[in-house]
Amino acid sequence: MAYQFKKELEKPERFVGGHRLCAGCGAGITCRAVMRALEPEDKAVVTNATGCLEVSTFMYPYTSWTESYVHTAFENAAATCSGVEACYEALKRRGKVQDNFKFITFGGDGGTYDIGFQSLSGAMERGHDMVYVCYDNEAYMNTGIQRSSSTPRFANATTAPVGREKQGKQQDKKDLTAIMVAHGIPYAAQTTFIGNFRDLHEKAKKAIYTHGPCFLNVLSPCPRGWQYETALLPTITQLAVDTCLWPMYEVEEGVWHLTYEPKKKKPIEDYMRLQGRFKHCFKPGNEWMLESAQQYVDEKWEQLLEKCR
Repeated sequence: MAYQFKKELEKPERFVGGHRLCAGCGAGITCRAVMRALEPEDKAVVTNATGCLEVSTFMYPYTSWTESYVHTAFENAAATCSGVEACYEALKRRGKVQDNFKFITFGGDGGTYDIGFQSLSGAMERGHDMVYVCYDNEAYMNTGIQRSSSTPRFANATTAPVGREKQGKQQDKKDLTAIMVAHGIPYAAQTTFIGNFRDLHEKAKKAIYTHGPCFLNVLSPCPRGWQYETALLPTITQLAVDTCLWPMYEVEEGVWHLTYEPKKKKPIEDYMRLQGRFKHCFKPGNEWMLESAQQYVDEKWEQLLEKCR
């Protein structure tokens, strides 16, 4: 069935309001959109790594989740989800469970790219029927905006500050989606929320209803860490895509497919200029930073196009 935005909005919410995420945060939008991709007749078990999302949406006895929810430590969200999935499969074989359940993990980049990478890799390798969703806000936002391996080069973070010796983080962002593809999983994709959410919805639905381990990486900006005005959230995600910094693609059974290509590729400085974490890049004498950032994006974009041909 073709995607119908209004029809999808008629579904009962599985991630409801009343949470305490910051205004202009992308994490809540990510969760609401992913959970909406579930079919009405199906239930879900959500495991959530410690982070902004967990502390803001599950404050006992209050919760924003209508589905079964498990808060886990930073490092074991994927392991917990895989264990619950294995238990469900065993009970279903014995006829003790009749309902259809889907298993979804949410984790930020700290709990996914870094601390939780080992359990994520293990769950993907073992082949559990589950979806891991990373809401990628590119730093450890919950504990003070420390850099992670997802933080882009030159970004200002509390553990990679701008000063006399160094100008923000010195390393490029880890390409985690490609690493997940290398695990040989049936489905992996990158997306974010632009336009009418069609790309995010379709990829989330495909991940949830593809049998086996699937991975979804969703760019989810943070107004505090990225230092932008709340109202700029949709503009920033659109620029991330239109500059090709955050390309939207999917990999099904090893086949790469580009799902969005901008009509006119915009310069990376358009994206960086709206964020305070990059303001030092625009100071006289730092033009090389913008040139280096553009070169990196161009090279990665060409590599992706080659894979998708």
